[in-house]
Amino acid sequence: MKNVRLGRTDLMVSQLCLGSMTWGTQTSEEDAHKQIEASLDAGINFIDTAEAYPVNPMSKESAGSTEQIIGNWLAKTGRRDDVVLASKVAGAGNYIRDGDEISSKTIREAVEGSLRRLQTDVIDLYQLHWPNRGSYMFRQNWDYDPSKQDRAATVAHMEDVLGALKSLVAEGKIRHVGLSNESAWGTMMWLQIAQRMDAPRMETIQNEYSLMCRLFDTDLAELSHNEDMSLLAFSPLAVGYLTGKYQGGKVPEDSRMSINDQMGGRASDRVLPVAQVYLDIAEKHGLDPVHMSLAWCCQRPFSVIPIFGATNMDQLNHIIAGKDLVLGQDVLDDITAAHKANPMPY
Repeated sequence: MKNVRLGRTDLMVSQLCLGSMTWGTQTSEEDAHKQIEASLDAGINFIDTAEAYPVNPMSKESAGSTEQIIGNWLAKTGRRDDVVLASKVAGAGNYIRDGDEISSKTIREAVEGSLRRLQTDVIDLYQLHWPNRGSYMFRQNWDYDPSKQDRAATVAHMEDVLGALKSLVAEGKIRHVGLSNESAWGTMMWLQIAQRMDAPRMETIQNEYSLMCRLFDTDLAELSHNEDMSLLAFSPLAVGYLTGKYQGGKVPEDSRMSINDQMGGRASDRVLPVAQVYLDIAEKHGLDPVHMSLAWCCQRPFSVIPIFGATNMDQLNHIIAGKDLVLGQDVLDDITAAHKANPMPY
């Protein structure tokens, strides 16, 4: 497994990151621990979680369970030094801290809670799960309207949060910081204000990215390259569409679609036909579509670390089997042509 540098930090992480958002709902603690062990055996040392996890479904009662599962594994094995651990503070919503937005106060409370559940004294990468001011992620891009944003309030919020993050880094409770579901403007503001305040710079941005969701490919890709920010790509298999398991209207038992038939707003008449285009490319070149999709992410002209999720060990082993695949130019050319013909299925 190839290792890559995380942003401008001294952290070297595996090219693939083990996601955890179903641990505690679709995935049992026993299976989650097996996934961590198998991933480490395959050279995957990077684990991403969040205080809001698990999802499918997300609930106030289950929030924090995923971190607890990881913490139980760390306590049981003593292998903290073998993993690079990323977590996130939740923003406004119905599940955490009565819906409070991200602030210096909520960040400190969230970090302390995550450290307790993870049973560790430091989090390697601490991310802001979504912006207070809103985001065009989560299918909001179709009618995104930033006109109600207050620039001065946003800057004051960023200064407040960066001050808290600076203190938490100085206290040794977090090592590095990152963003999630952010825009190019928001990311540059975080970077500029951090530089002015001598606060920790945002090293990563965790946004959705896959063959079927390429909003990152223009302004954010340029930013990622020039500012050395790693993209932690969530849903690199397009929430399972790129596996082929939903073709023909199938809904496998215990799949994401069996729990959320709208797939978080991604379901539409366009999606399955576009997925088939990429499945056909994989078949044409004798490739597994899961392996092709992840390899494509890893070969982008900017730093991408795909976060993959597996609800069971069979899925995990399937993903691991293709961890070293490198796509040829003929495959990449076919993918480019497919994207031009089918640019935004959701």
